[in-house]
Amino acid sequence: MRPLLPTPHGGSPRAGRLARLARLARRTALFAASGLLAAVAGTAALSQPATAATGLTQVTGFGSNPGNLSMYAYVPAGLPADAPLVVALHGCTQTANDYYTNSGWTKFADQYGFAVVFPQTGSANNSLSCFTWFDPADDTRGKGEAASVVQMVTKAESLYGSDADRVFVTGLSAGGGMTADLLAAYPDVFAGGSVDSGLPAQCATTQTAASTCQYGSLNLTAAQWGDKVRAQYPGYGGPWPRVAIWQGTSDYTVQSVNGTELRDQWTNVHGIPQTPSSTTSLPGGTTLTSYNDASGRPAVQLYQISGMGHGLAVDPGSGPEQCGTTAAYFLDTICSSYYTAKFWGLDQAGGGGTDPGDGGGTTLPAPTGLAAGTITNTSVALSWSATQGAASYRVYRNGTQVGTPTGTTFTDTGLTAATTYSYTVAAVGSNGTAGPASSALSATTTGFTATCSTATNYAHVAAGRAHTSGGYTYANGSNQNMGLYNVFVTHTLKQTAAGYWVLADSGC
Repeated sequence: MRPLLPTPHGGSPRAGRLARLARLARRTALFAASGLLAAVAGTAALSQPATAATGLTQVTGFGSNPGNLSMYAYVPAGLPADAPLVVALHGCTQTANDYYTNSGWTKFADQYGFAVVFPQTGSANNSLSCFTWFDPADDTRGKGEAASVVQMVTKAESLYGSDADRVFVTGLSAGGGMTADLLAAYPDVFAGGSVDSGLPAQCATTQTAASTCQYGSLNLTAAQWGDKVRAQYPGYGGPWPRVAIWQGTSDYTVQSVNGTELRDQWTNVHGIPQTPSSTTSLPGGTTLTSYNDASGRPAVQLYQISGMGHGLAVDPGSGPEQCGTTAAYFLDTICSSYYTAKFWGLDQAGGGGTDPGDGGGTTLPAPTGLAAGTITNTSVALSWSATQGAASYRVYRNGTQVGTPTGTTFTDTGLTAATTYSYTVAAVGSNGTAGPASSALSATTTGFTATCSTATNYAHVAAGRAHTSGGYTYANGSNQNMGLYNVFVTHTLKQTAAGYWVLADSGC
């Protein structure tokens, strides 16, 4: 995308309604304390959820709107009360309709059952219609565009009966930068977020400093990044949002270092190390690294897409893991909306929430005794102790659901050799409500992952990939002749097993 700067919880229905009213009252108090409360139609009484999808529609009268934004929404047909809510922020030069049309979020809103709010900024705020992620007058608690977005959340909760404990925010580019700022300023509003080709929270506080964030690194420690988040809501003691980070390795508008800086920032906020709990290969040249909290649940996930430039990752098609359409800054690689929705738990009954009372029924305890049996280079066999009352179980690999067995065993297949995976299991009652996940189990597949190295014959020998005899160089293991032993002959060697290399000059 062009530069991000201008250029010149089960219970009775009645109990659920009362809980929702209480949450709305807390949100109303938040705005009153900030001096931002305006007449918001329907805040005092819940409206019935929409009964039919009507496409993208504009919503007016959502509050004092100090950030001068427009509110658009998509509501699936038959959306029940207490459903989740997703807020999706477009990138520079885009509109709410662009994000609605191309991002893929509406597919999963229909499939999993949640409403989507699409805030829109315009040229009156920024010449490129970027969200102003670098200005404290717009991106801090109770101020400007950030406050307008949260007023939209309150309006949506009122109109659609959305669950205030299951509100999530995602955004691309400048919208991604604003997403990180919203998560920092309003951890009491958002249960999770996804920053797509975006910037760390409060990376810049002036327009001039914004370019340094986009094109380089501030070279801060993880603790310094975390302090930028903690400073946005001093004294906050509640849970922090779960954060997904999507970044292309060939993004030259928002350099890929922003992805790792976001990782450092949010792992520090969660109080967990920057060492991955697991690493997984996904479609589209995507590498997923997960960072689990003390319970073994992924709190931060970093998705790095090899060779992708600046944009939102989509994967057009009708498959269950596909979504979106290609357009300017919507890039054909992998369906980021699908994996983000799964990470947030939107595919689960009561998923992503922290209030079991809103889940539709009593939840079962976490299964115990999770263990790995036979492990091959492509599969892991799992077993666990039965949970009384369970109708089925949900098996999660690196936080993504991969199976729904009715018994207490499951074999996960199609895995990558020599890779470590993290597994948890949750019990599902007869009411369809999933309980908490078990303690995490790590399992590493067998086998060997082939790697390639291109270097001079001299360097191959020095690295232990080859040896010399009679002035010639030979690949270790295969003993293929590589030519004279010097620094002027270069070859590519592929390691296909421990201690075994073959010539791969034609391709690796």
